[in-house]
Order: sequence, then C-alpha cells, then structure tokens
Amino acid sequence: MASRQRQEEEEVDVENEQQQEEEEEEEEESYLSINKLEGNGINAADLKKLQEQGLNTVQAVAFTTKKTLTGIKGISEQKADKLLAEAKKLVFMGFRSATDINKARSEIIQITTGSKEFDSLLDGGIESGSITEIFGEFRTGKTQICHTLCVTCQLGYSQGGGEGRALYIDTEGTFRPERLLAIAERYNLNGEHVLDNVSYARAYNSDHQLELLVQASAMMSESRYALLIVDSATALYRTDYAGRGELADRQKHLARFLRTLQRLADEFGVAVVITNQVVASVDGAGGMFNPDPKKPIGGHIMAHSSTTRLSLRKGKGEMRICKIYDSPSLPESEKPFGIYSDGISDYKEQ
Repeated sequence: MASRQRQEEEEVDVENEQQQEEEEEEEEESYLSINKLEGNGINAADLKKLQEQGLNTVQAVAFTTKKTLTGIKGISEQKADKLLAEAKKLVFMGFRSATDINKARSEIIQITTGSKEFDSLLDGGIESGSITEIFGEFRTGKTQICHTLCVTCQLGYSQGGGEGRALYIDTEGTFRPERLLAIAERYNLNGEHVLDNVSYARAYNSDHQLELLVQASAMMSESRYALLIVDSATALYRTDYAGRGELADRQKHLARFLRTLQRLADEFGVAVVITNQVVASVDGAGGMFNPDPKKPIGGHIMAHSSTTRLSLRKGKGEMRICKIYDSPSLPESEKPFGIYSDGISDYKEQ
C-alpha cells in the first residue's frame, strides 16, 4: 500500500516537472507557432500556404494586412478575415502603458561588438528586436563587425552574448569562415561548434535576397537564433535597378525587404544588423560646407526603417571610428575601435 502511494507521488512529481519545463520553454519563445491557428474553419492546408510565403508564426499573420493574405493563392477574403480574427485573439495589438513598455525594454538583449568602447557608445551593444544599420566606405570595418557578432551572439548572456545562432545573408561574397575560427579562439569557444551555429546564404539578386527571408523565418521558428546579418542590404539594388526611371520600383522593393526584416525582429526578438554602402553627395554648393559629403544610399526608406544608424570612418592604422548617426535613444557621439586578427576590439595604440 505504502509503495503504491510512493509510486503515485513520484509519477505526480514527474508530471509536474514536465509541465514546468513546458511552461519555461513557452516563456523563452517570444512567438506562437502558426499551428495554434488550426481549427475553427482553418485547416492544415491553409497554414501550409501561409508557411510557403514566410508566415510561420501567429504574430506574422496578425501583423499582415488582409490585402497581402488574399494575394496568397487559395486564400479567399472570408478565409483571410477568419485568419486575422483568430490571430488577433492570441496576439495583443492594442494600447499598453508606458510602464509595460519600459519593463519589456529592460528585458532586451544586447550583443557585444567585442570592443568595450564600441559597446559603451551603444549603451551595452547591438540591440535585439530592432534593425541596426552600419554604413561607411570600403575598409571601414563593416564586414569585420559582422563576423565578430556571428561569434559573440553565441556567448552566454553574462558574457554579453545572445545564447543563439546567427543567420548571415551575403550579397558581396565577403564572408570568410576562417575569420570566425580566429574570433572563436579569442573567446575560448569550440571552432566547429561556432561554425555549425552560423547559417550562411549567398544572395544573387534583390528578389533572391527577399526570398531568403522566407527561409530565414522558417528556420527561426524551429531553432533559437539571436542574430540576422545582411551584408550588404543595398549592393544588389544598385545593380538590379539602374537610373532614375527605376528608382520608384527600387525603393518599393527595398521597403518591402526592410519591412520583412523588421517583422522578423518583432516576431523572434533577433538583433538585425545590415550594412550599407555610401555615395558621394553631389548637392552643389552644399559640399563646400560639409567636411564629409558622403551619405548612405537607400534614401528616406532606409533612414526610416533602421532603428539605429552607425557611421564608420577610417583612422590611423587599425583604428576605426564609429559615430551615432541616428538613434531614438542614444546621443550623437563617437568612439574609436580597432580591427585585429581576432576580430573587433578596443584600439591599441602602438
């Protein structure tokens, strides 16, 4: 009798532990699987159509317009209304108090750049859940920062990491895995594990670049990713769209790409880092009074889509200087950093 009672108590304890683990997993995930929408006239076939378009979470459906949903083959207006109604039952989209927002902001993860000076400029590091744009001339360290972040995002929270994987979309063919190995050694990480935790794709045109985000969404819904890098976000647009005649089409496509990036940041809480090229400003007399007439390309679309914009310029030797170009919370300021064989670090005077 006593042994049977003990056995029942042990079974209850196991069930409680399993339930607690499931609750913890749900807390860790900031998104809801799209499978939660199944039922009430929504079937698995409908959900598969949405997933093929990169909508892998309930949040993705809730954030999507009815026009976009009806544009998916096989989704009628009535079905779109039903999908949106069910998604909005699960995702809160109304007003919240500033206190709630402040609490949510306090839980944001910041990924170290590898340089304490650089991190102090950013008030801790690269912020999760938003888009950080890094622009500058060639050899200013844009790609080197991206490589360093691919490693530091895998560090523990206490070390300034994001405890997650990295996704890297390369449009210029500058990704070098051997750089990751050198940076991993600096942080005493297993090189093979670091490489396994970085998912890489080469984008060959602007349409392909947008399609890769559909795959990225599916991957993020299956594994924990802390970082998404696009290096560079604008290079392919400069070649795919030529002249002022195609400027409107280019900006529309770029806006759609950047909006999808922001949606992924919102859904999965990843830090999104994009690099951008610069162009010489030819505004006539304005250049006489501007000591640095170069400006980032992409126009107002890029300016309004990026949460934080960082401008890089060259210093002496390995020194590079980062300036806060635009940010909703950081003051306009600049700090030096250095590029070394083991990644980005504080500048060491020689």
